[in-house]
Amino acid sequence: MANDNMWITPDVVPQITYSDVPRALEWLERVFGFRERVEGRLSWSGGCLAWLEIGESLVSLSSSDESWPKVPNEGKTSFMIKVYVDDIDSHFARAKSEGAAIVSPPADGFWGGRIYRALDHERNRWEISQRGRDLAAELWQLPPDLTRGV
Repeated sequence: MANDNMWITPDVVPQITYSDVPRALEWLERVFGFRERVEGRLSWSGGCLAWLEIGESLVSLSSSDESWPKVPNEGKTSFMIKVYVDDIDSHFARAKSEGAAIVSPPADGFWGGRIYRALDHERNRWEISQRGRDLAAELWQLPPDLTRGV
């Protein structure tokens, strides 16, 4: 949250590039329930920069910036945003009913957590996780094909 004197941010703020930032903001607010910091939105001819509050976190959404070189990745996304929520099942129901492309429905993991995965309207990857379920690493029930450490 911003106060009168300072723009308050967490230590890490990932940025996602969208072809249409206003549409992305509407979609992410409607489908995932995130909240825009409306007072911080910047717009210019052909572009936009905005911030979404997700719990105690912040994500920046931006139009393409020609100062960053484009690296071809053959259509593969090189990142995923993980978000913790209080009630994964109701979050999933909302996202699904609003048309999110569901990659995998809510499922329990070997680490004790519960997650689902979805793609947004521009095919960016989002992993939604139930807050307060992830166990300490020494308590994970690793499947036979995984080993701990190097």
